[in-house]
Amino acid sequence: MSRHQAQGVVLTGYHSNAELIPQTGPCPPSCPSEPDRETDVLSRKTGHYTLQQNPNTQQEDKYEPSSTTNSVKPISVDASAVLGSSSAACSRSQHSSSPRHSPNTRTRRQPACQRSFSQDSLDELEMDDYWKEVEQITSSGGGGAGRPEGEVQEEEQQKVPEEGEQEEAWLAEAGLARLFDDSLAADDQDQEEDSAAFLSTLTRTQAAAVERRVASLHQTLLRRRNRQHLPDVRDIFRPPEKDDEPHKLRGGRENRQNATKNATTVETETELNVEVAFSEQALSYRENHQRSKVNNSLNAPDDKLPNFKLLRDKTGQTKTGDLSPLDMKKVLRLVLVEVTALFDTAGIDLKAHKAVKVKTKESGLFGVPLNTLLDQDQKRAPGTKVPFIMQRLINHIEEEGLDTEGLLRIPGAATRVKLLCQELESSFYDGTFPWKQLKQHDAASLLKLFIRELPHPLLTVEYLNAFIAVNKFPTKKQQLQALNLLVLLLPEASRDTLKALVEFFQRVIDHQANNKMTLNNVSVVIAPNIFMFKGFRSKVTEQQEFSMATSTANIVRLLIRYQNLLWTIPKFILNQVRQQNMESHRKQPKERAVRKLLKKITTDKPSERTIPEENSQGFIRVQAPQFNKVSMAVQLTEDLQAADVLTRFLSQDSSVAMKKEDLCLYEIGGNIKERCLDGETYMKDLYQLNPTAEWVIKTIQR
Repeated sequence: MSRHQAQGVVLTGYHSNAELIPQTGPCPPSCPSEPDRETDVLSRKTGHYTLQQNPNTQQEDKYEPSSTTNSVKPISVDASAVLGSSSAACSRSQHSSSPRHSPNTRTRRQPACQRSFSQDSLDELEMDDYWKEVEQITSSGGGGAGRPEGEVQEEEQQKVPEEGEQEEAWLAEAGLARLFDDSLAADDQDQEEDSAAFLSTLTRTQAAAVERRVASLHQTLLRRRNRQHLPDVRDIFRPPEKDDEPHKLRGGRENRQNATKNATTVETETELNVEVAFSEQALSYRENHQRSKVNNSLNAPDDKLPNFKLLRDKTGQTKTGDLSPLDMKKVLRLVLVEVTALFDTAGIDLKAHKAVKVKTKESGLFGVPLNTLLDQDQKRAPGTKVPFIMQRLINHIEEEGLDTEGLLRIPGAATRVKLLCQELESSFYDGTFPWKQLKQHDAASLLKLFIRELPHPLLTVEYLNAFIAVNKFPTKKQQLQALNLLVLLLPEASRDTLKALVEFFQRVIDHQANNKMTLNNVSVVIAPNIFMFKGFRSKVTEQQEFSMATSTANIVRLLIRYQNLLWTIPKFILNQVRQQNMESHRKQPKERAVRKLLKKITTDKPSERTIPEENSQGFIRVQAPQFNKVSMAVQLTEDLQAADVLTRFLSQDSSVAMKKEDLCLYEIGGNIKERCLDGETYMKDLYQLNPTAEWVIKTIQR
């Protein structure tokens, strides 16, 4: 349906063409037509809509669904028919309506349930599975199974920032509050120098994103100070002048051009260039290509998604958790600026929401904030990064076998799940819960309940809209780049929990030949559980809910398919961190440097260097103080990798009773604080990048 055809009507119900087409073949011309059926049929795969005139065509146009499966609205589901067994999963109710139960329902002939597992047949039913999941969530009251009777949990509140508040919060989060509040400049000289070093590393598009928000905030502050001032129309439409740029951002302009030199590097469609800022690549794409329409349909088979891979980096890949907290803090500041620049370059306007604090449970399992869960779990096992209850549910599902047909799609009985949830709350930590009696579909339902019962969305209120808006990028590559940055921006608890989930979902998909759960199937079933946080359906219109259906499923699809790439820190970000560290060292006051040197001389032990001076340029000295080994001389060759260093260390010291997988060679000092090296890191190339670093073998600190 074209955009112009959709004006003036509102979608009130969806009826699958799978019901209208007889199982034995096409309907002959003599078949009587239904009197109440509209003639607007989209396709065999998407069914047709019932239409009625809409008095507010402007609102309809704003949230107009596309002609792809993004617009599919399903038959309502009789929950009692779904809860019983696997064979009931395909049953349909006698009344077809919208997910919100539009009154315009009609009685239809019940079709035979024949779920085929070819990709073509899945297209007919996969979005129906999405709405069936929504129906199941709604019929169970949106969750709350673990709460005592009468207890109502507060809904997560979203607050639209006031004028200027969003820009002010953004600059503060990026560590650039001094750009709009001069009173902070004199408070901490170190912070002032840190901001200057940070700004000096920004690329052209990153600097433009900062400048845009500083200018917007300045205009807002001026309006606040003089509400009665009437601007001259010539000032409003005056073209911007170069001299209007904030003076504090000009210092690093000469360094920003270097990041764009390789933006047009020739690369195949499946290669991800992580050496050039994503926003610079998007700018190059915009300048050299016409914007193409994004197709977010799930019709493409799972194996037709591009097989993206990272361009080979001889200095090694860096995952979340590989860096020290100090360097990771710098990474997050840079990622915030970069993702904003990327959205700006693509012309995607984000209206960020601000989370309002709500009263939450301080103990328990379901409906408890992630940080609270991890705090109570870390008291039992320090270093825990994923809640015990989620780990145990996933383990139980896998112990029962991942070949069960309809796993994750077929729900457990609602009353039984509610009782199980309450029993888990009371006996999980005591170790008395009867896991052997827990059915697999019930365990999967408990896992989904745990996700959607979180009092704060797993993807956070702040970034939830940004995740959904990823679908607006013109290419799959840019969508993947945006997702990569957004995943890095998530709080650590959310990022680690999400990673554990998508890894589990991939293991389910690996058994699709038996469980019939493809990437598409898993995505459409899981999407409502991740994106429908507390009170979600009361905050969006029906048209918005339609539009979000395929969009959210597509985001989950990308998160699962490209999980090996999304938790990687792009090299250009790491290079900016290195440059920022070097700039900070240069700007360090001389007297402070002298004091630090004197302290180092008096406290450090003499270095035991046994390598001859003539060979020092061709060797690195690897230390392992954790294992009482003073040092080990390693000769640098073109093929020497970090994994080779670990192998040599273990072969020379038989007293180390540890596996190679539990050890890591760390790059410490120089232009980085601390970094756990990828096993495929070429040591000579990294040495040339950071010649003053120390090399230390330690157990993996993750």
